[in-house]
Amino acid sequence: MPQFDNNPTDPPVPARVVYFDYTPRPWQAEALAALEGRRLAVIVAHRRAGKTEAVAIRLLLAAMTASREHPAPLFGYLAPFLNQAKAVAWDRLKFYARHLPEVAVHETELSIRLWNRATIRLFGADYPDRLRGLGFDGVVLDEVAQMRPETWPAVVRPALADRAGWAAFIGTPKGRNVFYDLYQGALARPEEWYAGHFPADHTGVIEAGELARLRAEMGEELFRREFLGDFTADAGGGFIDFQAVREAAGRPRPETNTAPLVFGLDVARFGDDRTVLVLRRGLVVEELLVWRERDLMFTASEVSLAINRHRPRAVFIDAVGLGAGVADRLKQLGHRVIGVNSGCRPSRPERFANLKAEMWSRMRDWLAEGAVIVDRPDLKNDLLAPTYDFDAVGRLKIESKEDLKSRGLASTDCADALALTFAQPVSAAERQPDRPRFADMD
Repeated sequence: MPQFDNNPTDPPVPARVVYFDYTPRPWQAEALAALEGRRLAVIVAHRRAGKTEAVAIRLLLAAMTASREHPAPLFGYLAPFLNQAKAVAWDRLKFYARHLPEVAVHETELSIRLWNRATIRLFGADYPDRLRGLGFDGVVLDEVAQMRPETWPAVVRPALADRAGWAAFIGTPKGRNVFYDLYQGALARPEEWYAGHFPADHTGVIEAGELARLRAEMGEELFRREFLGDFTADAGGGFIDFQAVREAAGRPRPETNTAPLVFGLDVARFGDDRTVLVLRRGLVVEELLVWRERDLMFTASEVSLAINRHRPRAVFIDAVGLGAGVADRLKQLGHRVIGVNSGCRPSRPERFANLKAEMWSRMRDWLAEGAVIVDRPDLKNDLLAPTYDFDAVGRLKIESKEDLKSRGLASTDCADALALTFAQPVSAAERQPDRPRFADMD
């Protein structure tokens, strides 16, 4: 039951109960619940999923419960062109607003004003300067990749500042563009952003038989982009196949698994990069631990605890830079660890330019053999991010973290930690020796 604050000079505004003629699809209910708690959100959904319907409800609910701290709360729906916004969202907004009391619909300016003075208005990004000077309590940006590059950072984002307004980006992938960058950014900052990915084979919106027909008629690449939400489709250059990652994330774990347990640790300290520990047993990633903004002693302590708890057969650590300090500390605590330099000579130098390319190649083969990974967006996106090339003598090279960042992409920390588990073959050898429990407290 929303209760609205009143201007002292206004007549009292009674509390109101409003019933929408709306039953959300399961994916819409999940997204709407998540949007309530985040200022910034990116929703990647397939064609005909009901993205616009979900954000229309979000705008109406936000407008109904808007604070009267500001004299005229303003919410916006922004599409690349105004006529596009009208064609896509206007009828839906009017449909769901029709039962609200004291609602004024203005066809000329494409706006809906509620009883509490909150307004929802449609805008086009073809003339972004027309948005300057406005202050938004909340805004939806539909197909942001088709808007002028300055629209979000230079125009819309500042318009949210004084009211601490929220923003939601919705769309379907069209390669690795600004929408992809926003999605990657959302994955990297889960405490601030919500990242939702809703492919057609998970939402249940389109019947399975119809999906199969669409796949056959459209071709694999177009189908993956439009209905599976694959940012890499049609992009080319990706080393690991999208479908292999999807299948690995969807497979059930085997009931029994006697393969040796292997750790892979990719170390970061502060900034955008993550410290990631992967626990892999044969074809199965059993666990993936991620830490941000932690010092090296914290990392060493947590990894030491994990070693004592699980007794892995091997612990591989990226020992270039920060990882060397963690490796040294773990050795000081009595653990056997193996430092890995991904830039060093591979075991097959005639085929691979460096050890990184060899590890990633082994990881790709492992995925194709029926691997099972944890179904996490950060891991899946990391696996798909790097491109590949060949050097002057035909040896395989994998895109470096530096080159990824120069393209505006996040560091592939999760995938690199998993790749480290393939640094050397691991046999059913002796496990890590038992260490005194107080070693972790040094």
